[in-house]
Amino acid sequence: MRAFRLAYDGREFYGFQRQPDVPTVEGTLLETLAAAGVVDDGETPPGYAAAGRTDAGVSAVAQTVAFDAPDWCTPAALNGRLPGSIRAWAAADVDDEFHATHSATERSYTYHLHAPDADDDAAEAAASRLAGEHDFHNLTSDETGTVRDVTIGVDRDGEFLVITVSAGGFPREFVRRLVGVIDEVAVDGQPRSRVDEVLGERSLQGGKGVPRMPPEPLVLTGVAYPGVEFAVDGEALESARGVFDQRRVDALERVRVAETVLSGLGE
Repeated sequence: MRAFRLAYDGREFYGFQRQPDVPTVEGTLLETLAAAGVVDDGETPPGYAAAGRTDAGVSAVAQTVAFDAPDWCTPAALNGRLPGSIRAWAAADVDDEFHATHSATERSYTYHLHAPDADDDAAEAAASRLAGEHDFHNLTSDETGTVRDVTIGVDRDGEFLVITVSAGGFPREFVRRLVGVIDEVAVDGQPRSRVDEVLGERSLQGGKGVPRMPPEPLVLTGVAYPGVEFAVDGEALESARGVFDQRRVDALERVRVAETVLSGLGE
């Protein structure tokens, strides 16, 4: 068995999990393995599992998949077959009991909230109140598994609040709604008691529900497996850096164009 770290730009995919008729990260990976003769078309390799199922538009730097891989299947070899939007960059040999989903003890997501005018003190206060063990039934559409113990960090980086949320696992849409609460308090000016309302037993429906923030600023940044040491593949890492640096440059160019248009419109 071998576990692989994957980085990907989720904006090009309808989420991680394989779906019929739409491009997904998992679907692309499995099609790549089928084309390489590792599995038959439509099948998964023995022992296959993934650390998490990111939503459509969500990116990752530490997504982890594991399966019974042939000797040639290194991160660099995978990158030679995968599209540039998905890059393997590290791998670890693991025993047959390893399961990429169930063996993970902690997952971390980072949300880049564009909030130049936010009240940072209010954001930190809201995050502090949300941290710890609570029943987060108002932050997910799931009906079970809503009690979680989470750690939350909030840092200012220029025009962005960088919000990192860590836990053993997350219910559906949890991080995006948690950021939505922080946004309500720190940007929209709702009272800090809003957090207590969200954490309360009463179900919030209709106009009192918690907003679900857009998925594109969210990145899966960490998945922990005690005792597993991933070896970075230098060639694969260089490929990943090259791909994402070019995407960074492309994004900066789009920003400059938008700034030029705004300037011409008398910003």
